[in-house]
Amino acid sequence: MSNSLSQWRNLSLILTLVSFAFGFVKTSENGDTTDPNQNSWWKGAIIYQIYPRSFMDSNGDGIGDLRGIIDRLDYLRDNRIDGFWLSPIFKSPMADFGYDISDYYSIQPEYGTLNDFDALVAAANERGMKVFLDFVPNHTSDEHEWFKKSELREPGYENFYVWHPGRPNPKDNASRPLPPCNWVSFFRGSAWQWSELRKEYYLHQFAVKQPDLNYRNPAVVEAMKDVMRFWMARGVAGYRIDAVPTLFEIAPDVEGQYPDEPLSGNTNDPDDPGYLIHIYTQDRNETLDMVYQWRAVTDQFQQEHGGIERIIMAETYSPIDIVMKYYGNETVPGAQIPFNFHLITDLHQNMTASEMQNTINYWLDHMPKKDSIVPNWVLGNHDQHRVASRFGNDMIDAMNMILLSLPGVSVTYNGEEIGMDDVWISYNDTVDPAACNAGPDRYQYTTRDPERTPFQWNSSKNAGFSTANHTWLPIAPNYTQVNVQKQLSELESHLFVYRNLTAMKKAASYKTHSFRTFVEDNVFIILQQFENADNLSMFYTVANFGYQETIINLTKYEPSTNIAIYLIVSISSQHHQMEPVSVNNISVKPKESFVLLAFSTPPQVIQV
Repeated sequence: MSNSLSQWRNLSLILTLVSFAFGFVKTSENGDTTDPNQNSWWKGAIIYQIYPRSFMDSNGDGIGDLRGIIDRLDYLRDNRIDGFWLSPIFKSPMADFGYDISDYYSIQPEYGTLNDFDALVAAANERGMKVFLDFVPNHTSDEHEWFKKSELREPGYENFYVWHPGRPNPKDNASRPLPPCNWVSFFRGSAWQWSELRKEYYLHQFAVKQPDLNYRNPAVVEAMKDVMRFWMARGVAGYRIDAVPTLFEIAPDVEGQYPDEPLSGNTNDPDDPGYLIHIYTQDRNETLDMVYQWRAVTDQFQQEHGGIERIIMAETYSPIDIVMKYYGNETVPGAQIPFNFHLITDLHQNMTASEMQNTINYWLDHMPKKDSIVPNWVLGNHDQHRVASRFGNDMIDAMNMILLSLPGVSVTYNGEEIGMDDVWISYNDTVDPAACNAGPDRYQYTTRDPERTPFQWNSSKNAGFSTANHTWLPIAPNYTQVNVQKQLSELESHLFVYRNLTAMKKAASYKTHSFRTFVEDNVFIILQQFENADNLSMFYTVANFGYQETIINLTKYEPSTNIAIYLIVSISSQHHQMEPVSVNNISVKPKESFVLLAFSTPPQVIQV
């Protein structure tokens, strides 16, 4: 039997065992579990982020595109993805690779056309997957028609952006006034740029070519809501909203002036964004209300047009108390998924099991206690170093096991399921504007290119991503060893582990169960417990974060546990799927991880 057939056989056995253990779970013809309540489909969803420029090139120009994504939808279906969000695909001069939008209603030509987008949505929906778009509301490109009109002070557009005449310049022969205040861009340097045409400064919290929209102007608010309605009418299931905390800045005082932000004391470099404490440009109360308004738009669209609940995923690295407010308040719902980045920001390669437990509890302890609210867990994205590079290759399976065993929504960045790692990019090959602005001596501290390199499909030219002679970013040197095709041909691979995990999560997501975590020495344990009429079924996710073998006794956490099998094992484990184990004496090798399926009464399907 081929390895791929063996994988499918074992995957089917896992589904059979899980369905038997938890009682009847409705499955489709291809083995996917289905949720009878379409308005809660997202609460246990597996969401996948696609960076379109690097996912699949269909026309040989070295750049990924929509048709390329269509060609690979079966791969996502086989990974049991519920929905995927696309980093920006709108028309753009590409100063920040799509986060500088010049037309919210058009597709960037190198990615395809509106017809291609419609075909993508249709093809994804046919496979049971939803499509989300990256909504970029804080700023546009300076090549957007709105900005051009605003720069010319055309009626109705004068205040579409944040403009200011600047402060008086003490130099008599000065060609222009000074910037309005000391605010610093995320991409270094002043956040204010002089317009020779308008003779005023405009605010840009990101690149110079990304002027900030003025959300104190009701016309801007309504224009952006219209954008949301347009794409939902084309079948979009929701939005990932970019850079939410920066939407509003403090309103000018009665004299029209903006205050300087206080110094942080963290650096002496006034061009570094860390030079200031951003109390006047981030996390304003008005921002929360804007998110609530966007939720009202998506809810109204569902009420008027039917279908599933449309979802808002908000990108915010704000303090936890502020992030939690994005869920909504006592009377108004907010974003269903305010992204939880703590698995990224709070953990490191030599973390302990206790640090992992504390990081998980930190989110759960702060989360509002409402039935309509669920946690979410994000392990990577296009702005963060890859899992293999952050935590080490020996922790790839462990981190995916934890991600997909935690309750609520799991978010995977493309490539993490096969263990792609960061690619070293020379300064000459660097294209990230944040890195280019930092210069050759500092670019590696700010560059996001290493985690954005082309997806590794197979061992052929350019990892099967493109037939071009040159790709927009270099291909990883290890692509012949780390790619989808190779991992599909192996009985033990990161992709095999990932697919077993998604099968497990989807089989269990629609069953009521309890969730607890434990730490024993440096071993982290997740217990998911399911009550049935005649049996008690449990998943134990076990990950050794240390370098010492540890013996654990699971009856300490659930005395009624009788027998267990290794349901899913990391590629480094010496154990095998379906291997029985005594739960009171389990050896966990250094960096080993696995998922056990345990019972109070052994089902007949297990031969002990």
